[in-house]
Amino acid sequence: MLLVLSEEHKEHLGFLPQVDGSVVNEFGRIAIEFLRKGTNPKVYEGAARKLNVNSETIQHGVEGLTYLLTESSKLMISEIDFQDSILVLQFPEELNALLLQLYLDNRKEIRNILSELTPKFPSYHNLEWRLDVQLASRSLRQQIKPAVTLKLHLNENENQTTKILQTDPATLLHLIQQMEQALGEMKTNHCRRIVRNIK
Repeated sequence: MLLVLSEEHKEHLGFLPQVDGSVVNEFGRIAIEFLRKGTNPKVYEGAARKLNVNSETIQHGVEGLTYLLTESSKLMISEIDFQDSILVLQFPEELNALLLQLYLDNRKEIRNILSELTPKFPSYHNLEWRLDVQLASRSLRQQIKPAVTLKLHLNENENQTTKILQTDPATLLHLIQQMEQALGEMKTNHCRRIVRNIK
């Protein structure tokens, strides 16, 4: 799978051929720090003084490199696909090899950082349900009001929590139909391709 870079990212990465390989390695280190701790304008200003360029140019270069490394790591692009993806940048062979090495050295760490940044959602543990039916009342004769009560047990941050939900059977049937439709959608070729690329 190839990574598609926008014109803006190509423009940001266009600064890299103008600098030495050691500077590109330093940009890679700054990009990883950017992922860990966020942006630091002082680092950009210091690098801009050393290279005699605008600090905004340095910032765009680091952000472009960060995007290249994170998107490649997210999609777990192979070495060949990474090389093919950066061919559109028309960099010299040495720079392409340097970028490939940066990617190979840091992709595992980048995936770990990205996994820590993703929100942790509760996961399903168990479900209990009960059907309540009010058969009649003095004010409304012969009207049946069924209600389904669900007790949902969830695992949330290694703790078990319980949620109580109540609905009527018509809404529950509609929800079931929507879930079955979504599961059916997962069997299409398009969704299979997406899931295969996510893994």
